[in-house]
Amino acid sequence: MKKPILSVAFLMFTAFLFAQNTMTPELLWQLGRVSGVGVSADGATVVFRVSTPSIAEDKSTSKLYTIPISGGVPTEISDASPLIGDRNISPDKKYKLYARSVKIKNVEGKDFYPDLSKSNVKIYDGLNYRHWDTWEDGAFSHLFLNLVNSKSEDVDLMANEPFDCPQQPFGGEEDFIWSPDSKYIIYVAKKKSGTEYALSTNTDLYQYELATAKTTNLTEGMIGYDTNPAYSFQGTLAWLSMKRDGYEADKNDIVIKNSTGVINLTAQWDGTVDSFVWCQDGTKIYFIAPVNGTVQLFEVDYPGITKKQATVKQITSGEFDVNAIVGQASSTMVVSRTDMNHAAELYTVNLLNGQMQPLTHVNDGIYAKMSLSKIERRTITTTDNKKMVTWVIYPPNFDPSKKYPTLLYCQGGPQSALSQFYSYRWNFQLMAANGYIVVAPNRRGMPGHGVAWNEQISKDHGGQVMKDYLSAIDEVAKESFVDKARLGCVGPSYGGYSVFYLAGIHNKRFKTFISHDGIFNLKSMYGTTEELFFVNWDIGGPYWEKTNAAAQKSFASFDPSLLADRWDTPILIFQGGRDYHVPDGQGFEAFQAAQLRGIKSKLVYLPDENHWVLHAQNAQVWQREFFKWLKETL
Repeated sequence: MKKPILSVAFLMFTAFLFAQNTMTPELLWQLGRVSGVGVSADGATVVFRVSTPSIAEDKSTSKLYTIPISGGVPTEISDASPLIGDRNISPDKKYKLYARSVKIKNVEGKDFYPDLSKSNVKIYDGLNYRHWDTWEDGAFSHLFLNLVNSKSEDVDLMANEPFDCPQQPFGGEEDFIWSPDSKYIIYVAKKKSGTEYALSTNTDLYQYELATAKTTNLTEGMIGYDTNPAYSFQGTLAWLSMKRDGYEADKNDIVIKNSTGVINLTAQWDGTVDSFVWCQDGTKIYFIAPVNGTVQLFEVDYPGITKKQATVKQITSGEFDVNAIVGQASSTMVVSRTDMNHAAELYTVNLLNGQMQPLTHVNDGIYAKMSLSKIERRTITTTDNKKMVTWVIYPPNFDPSKKYPTLLYCQGGPQSALSQFYSYRWNFQLMAANGYIVVAPNRRGMPGHGVAWNEQISKDHGGQVMKDYLSAIDEVAKESFVDKARLGCVGPSYGGYSVFYLAGIHNKRFKTFISHDGIFNLKSMYGTTEELFFVNWDIGGPYWEKTNAAAQKSFASFDPSLLADRWDTPILIFQGGRDYHVPDGQGFEAFQAAQLRGIKSKLVYLPDENHWVLHAQNAQVWQREFFKWLKETL
């Protein structure tokens, strides 16, 4: 059922907010969060979703809309499948596929001792006993198959296997697909258990044949991440692949499988792929990837069974991120786009010349009444004479004759792009609106500047990257409009680790620090984190391997807790209680060290949040404490 709506009403019903001319924490959570769903088969219509959080109700509501691909007035709909189909239904319309949780292993006390049904004990004999924000309960996500409209028993494609598809905790429908001829299902799984699971990133692509119920590993011998399978309309399978086991941030390439074998289309290209889609005629693949402090749309040609080298071409360029591909209609691609001043909206891209046009305007009414920040790209020379892209974000109505407090922002990851993203927590527009200049360097360990730059951070967490941070803030602090007596340093995850580390080496540059879910003690981190492949690769291995030079260097030289005796500056510490990746003891240890040393400090503990802050009211507390601390200490 379709319900026409007025475009004025669609622009977020924000008349009462129009009086505000800069971003606020409350207004940030009034923005509609736009995501593309798909393009109709005839190429005429785009389907998208708008989710809107409610601070009062502490939850979000979501609505589906359509809009002509040429632009126009959106229409609310209740079901997208008539337009874009149901990807879980086989192409021949005979079968349906879905995921369901299945209890496989005994974990809880009552599993072993049924007479003790009220016990809440958990019993483990191997690692991976918890992951991200969830304790292992012995249930696994499996794929099930049945005939459409059949009441017969569903077939479990992974019967009795203690493995997940979709992958946990972040996998979704992209982890399983139908072949165009409806004969096969391709799915992603990491078929490892316990300690082996915690040490490895080796996911594989499995092919289930409907006629025989036979499962074949299509990526046998490919030992890194293999993910995101996708068929061309012509029947060629492509997916994303990393080469090295245990390295979660390895170069991500597009590989294809045809009659000649497996071919890496992007092997010679000095970058890493985020996501991709096939061109409608099967001659190209379109993908997005970080480049030079942004994320852009690219294409790589598919030479077929010839031995010709594939060629990569960048399609879009500009100071923005293309953060998702929605779908193609002939020479037009629909994508999602952000920049540091604007939340995601959908745009069309002319694939022939890269020109972009806005398609949705969900938040235009808010931004039209708002003074925006000036975003400046700078190139800073590092201590080893490399050129580093650094974003500088200025307060709205910036006056260069005044002096402004300035924040060094330390990005997480550690190997994630610091591009033109729009965060609902680490929001540069909001920081600038509160009167702060933000300095955000593309320091070592970020994709988009070549593989070597991205990889240099591994096993060097407290090395050159820390010099990069200081090069950025020192260079910008030379400006007359920067108040050198009011510099702060903030960051999440690896950025939180960076804050803890810089607090011990900053030589009184900074007047305040804010860390969120950062590593403070490498030894206790190694002993409690769940994805051991991460610390093995990044730190070098366990602390007890005395002959492991890389690990011993990390634990001796790159551990923030060993620098706590040098801390001399106020510090605010945020910590999620359900963060099992950087467990809560890290934040507790850091806060305890600061308190016992008599340093002005505060702990904001979020017991129901994981590595992020996902609840609306918790997010508001986070923002208020963040800016309250800066007001008090900077």
